Amino acid sequence: MNALSAGGMILVIILSTDLGTRRVTNMRMLPPILAVVMALALFVHTLPIDGNDPSLQLAGIGGGIICGLVAAALLPAHRDAAGEVYTKGGIGYALVWTALSAPHVLFAYGSQHWFSEGIVRFSTDYKLSGQAVYSNAFVFMALAMVLTRIAVLLNKRRRLRDGQTPAVGNTAAHQASSAHTH
Repeated sequence: MNALSAGGMILVIILSTDLGTRRVTNMRMLPPILAVVMALALFVHTLPIDGNDPSLQLAGIGGGIICGLVAAALLPAHRDAAGEVYTKGGIGYALVWTALSAPHVLFAYGSQHWFSEGIVRFSTDYKLSGQAVYSNAFVFMALAMVLTRIAVLLNKRRRLRDGQTPAVGNTAAHQASSAHTH
């Protein structure tokens, strides 16, 4: 398994757990976490700290948080009449996750087949230690995306369960909350 298949695996798991109407459960959070843990175990063998290595790895984390927030914004949640919280992932959500994952997959493939000499030059010019730092940055990005998605889903579930947002079809609760805001 290489970084190319790891990125694809994470994308497939995210989409399979989020597309359509899905109940927000702790078990739903597990497969994406396991996929990222597996990627961490397979690809993060060292933590390069020379030159600009920490900056690139932190940029991966920051980019992952931002991408996770963008994707999670396209995953609306609602509470049903029984109090269960559901999300509805549609085509927009799938396209955003695919678009956010594609550069990782393309970079992994391209650095091995299209522009390997350019990566060496870039790494030298910008004081990056090499393949490990790139691999780490992408794995950290994937981890941050998944953890951000989970944090947003858990927050949506908490808010909806605590009654901060009315249940779908619960017009009395909606009217009561509207009356308090006007």
